[in-house]
Amino acid sequence: MHVPDGFIDAPVSIAAGVAAAGAVAVSLRGARRELDERTAPLAGLVAAFIFAVQMLNFPVAAGTSGHLLGGALAAILVGPYTGVLCVSVVLLMQGVLFADGGLTALGVNVVTMGVVTVIIGYAVFRGLVKLLPDSRRSVTVAAFAGALLSVPGAAVMFTLFYALGGTTDVPIGKVFGAMVGVHVLIGIGEAAITAATVGAVIAVRPDLVHGARGLSAPLKLRVGGELVDAPAAAPAPAPAGLAARSTKPVWITGLAAALALAGFVSFYASSSPDGLEKVAADKGIDQKVEEHAAAGSPLADYGVKDVSDARLSGGLAGVIGVGATVAVGTGVFWTVRRRRGADHTAASTAVPAA
Repeated sequence: MHVPDGFIDAPVSIAAGVAAAGAVAVSLRGARRELDERTAPLAGLVAAFIFAVQMLNFPVAAGTSGHLLGGALAAILVGPYTGVLCVSVVLLMQGVLFADGGLTALGVNVVTMGVVTVIIGYAVFRGLVKLLPDSRRSVTVAAFAGALLSVPGAAVMFTLFYALGGTTDVPIGKVFGAMVGVHVLIGIGEAAITAATVGAVIAVRPDLVHGARGLSAPLKLRVGGELVDAPAAAPAPAPAGLAARSTKPVWITGLAAALALAGFVSFYASSSPDGLEKVAADKGIDQKVEEHAAAGSPLADYGVKDVSDARLSGGLAGVIGVGATVAVGTGVFWTVRRRRGADHTAASTAVPAA
């Protein structure tokens, strides 16, 4: 659903850019409360994983494909504020390095694919977690539902932008029906990927999933033929430095998975246009599309310039993209984390006024 330059006029694109900048600013402050020594590097990994999975377009209908948006997944794994930043980093890398998503439309894309998907996905997720039984399965079910609804929600947001500043004269009802219809189907794929990823992380490290914090599977005892919760035991103190070391296997495994997906599996992704591209071509929304400002990038269109072998070119581009995203993302999140530490130090050393 990457909106290119030329779909939305300049005034609305500028307004969307201002809104996106405001959302990122709010998220930078909010992420200070979500990030700690364990989650800061994992947030960069989440951004890289989303970048990798977005390269894997999956077929949803005849001649149409879809790909992960990732807002719900990021919010559930690392928190909603950090989730907005994760998707924003991905969109920035894609726009600057790979000419994917217009640069003048960056604000539109951040609001549509980042802010809206995070708000809808996480709101639905939290609501269902409170209603469903306290279990890991409930978290996975809630993640599925949140991700499912976040994608058509993003399609509605794009339709609103088009209604306010579309550069072509296409009836808004046709745009709405086509966008929501195809993105409901894409949402099913989004939901499956999100639930599978969240479920996999919860299975090994539920403490690293923001949306599952406090969730624990109590020990069961059989009393009189029935299973009952065992009395809670006092937690044993963790060895010094364990928290910092314990994230390494998760980080290494996640990075290896992202590199494999982007560097190898992406070659087998669907080549059909995604939902927005298909609707734009069918309805004539793309009549005034503009050439991307980064069209001359050596990584444009997810290929390495002057590498003739398509498999090798795409694989190298994917690996470079994952590396760049994890580096930039981790740098951003560590900076936010250090700022939080600086704020706490300043607060603790402040002298009360007499």
